[in-house]
Amino acid sequence: MSTLPAEALSAGGVRTAAAGTDGRTAAPLAPRARLLPALAAVYRAQLSRARVARIPLLFVATFQSVGIMVLMRGVVDGGAEARAVVAGSSVLVVAFVALNLLAQYFGQLRASGGLDHYATLPVPPAAVVLGAAGAYASFTVPGTVVTAVTGSVLFQLPLTHLWILAAVVPLAGAALSGLGAALGLLAPRQELATLLGQLGMSAALLLGVLPGDRLPGPIGWARDLLPSTYGVEALARTFDTSPDWAAVALDLSVCAAVGVVSLTVATRAYRRAAVR
Repeated sequence: MSTLPAEALSAGGVRTAAAGTDGRTAAPLAPRARLLPALAAVYRAQLSRARVARIPLLFVATFQSVGIMVLMRGVVDGGAEARAVVAGSSVLVVAFVALNLLAQYFGQLRASGGLDHYATLPVPPAAVVLGAAGAYASFTVPGTVVTAVTGSVLFQLPLTHLWILAAVVPLAGAALSGLGAALGLLAPRQELATLLGQLGMSAALLLGVLPGDRLPGPIGWARDLLPSTYGVEALARTFDTSPDWAAVALDLSVCAAVGVVSLTVATRAYRRAAVR
């Protein structure tokens, strides 16, 4: 067995573990990834992962929304009620995926220790939350378009302004995805995260397909607290012959503001859960 020479001890003692056997120090760690490249990487990874597992559930969400419109067709002829049914059913696809499934995903990730994997990666916490939220929200686009077109034909509503879905889906999706991620990360148990996500989706279903002026006062106030309400209102206004674009822009601005707040809360909840 070899021993250290005495002059090595007197010259500086035993080298630290960070130094190599040839006297060179270990290379420093790579710098932390920037937000946008990290966000793009997480988004692509989540999109690839969710493509197989979530497509059947997206079909269920679309089928559910179309089924609701078919049932309501027997009791709603047209007017504000028809616009509310079509808009609410379309945004419900976003709520099912971005709120319900995302809450389940982060709840499962936290319960199984999957957050430890992301915590070891040199990516900002915001990239993990935003990447997952963006991937889940992206899967709602086909179902939302199919539901809106089907409902417009079913209730004889104009298709002229359905391009507004290009703004409604990402903004409502951001608000609902942030809320779903926050519920999944803040819930102390996986089962509770699943329950909260399902309750949120049920609230979007029950309160989103009826006009606000037909609801009792306390229930109407609860409807105003749902982020999906403002996406529903923005889409429903565009079915008018002459839409009030200022009101549409205001509703979308509320969705954007709620999205920023909810995603910020979800990011902080991720940091808190990742260090436990």
